[in-house]
Amino acid sequence: MRGGDGYRREFIAFAVACGVLRFGSFVTKSGRTTPYFFNAGLFDTGAKLDRLAEFYAKAILASGLAFDMLFGPAYKGILLAGAAAMALARAGRDVPYAFNRKEAKGHGEGGTIIGAPLAGRVLIVDDVITAGTAVRESVAIIRDAGAVPAGVAISLDRMERGTGARSAVQEVQQTYGIPVVAIATLDDLLGFLADSPELAAQRDAVAAYRSTYGA
Repeated sequence: MRGGDGYRREFIAFAVACGVLRFGSFVTKSGRTTPYFFNAGLFDTGAKLDRLAEFYAKAILASGLAFDMLFGPAYKGILLAGAAAMALARAGRDVPYAFNRKEAKGHGEGGTIIGAPLAGRVLIVDDVITAGTAVRESVAIIRDAGAVPAGVAISLDRMERGTGARSAVQEVQQTYGIPVVAIATLDDLLGFLADSPELAAQRDAVAAYRSTYGA
């Protein structure tokens, strides 16, 4: 991957090639009709997941964020945190990781946390932030363990308003006082579309959506 912010454009191109990022007309959970749809669950082969993890590692290291370990909230975050930990190790930064299970286990190792003990500055890894529920639960788990939430790493920041004037990412940043690191943002997507002749027709629709619902 190129240095600087080139990985952002490369990630958008990768997501389009994998069918993870699609264009058309889609209805979100909030009832809004959006011209694009991002489904990280479609990074569904070993090669795709491995490349995705490299992008997470690149974004996390480029952010300069101080952290001691990774935490993946169930369920998507479990795989993402583990994969990101492996990519970080390949990049020379070997850190512990942990994840939670939805229900406490009464036998074996018991409890709800699997992996390394939560300690120090913990970076949460997930796909996107919508309602912020996973972040809220993760922050509570981390603090209850006596550790400190260091931030959240996500794949795409839709930069879209929630119920108020701020986006879900901005609400997380303000509520918990922690940074959010995104591999790419909606603005990166618009820049990519402007430079892609075959997708240029999609840019106006995405720009209009950004103008209407953007934070």
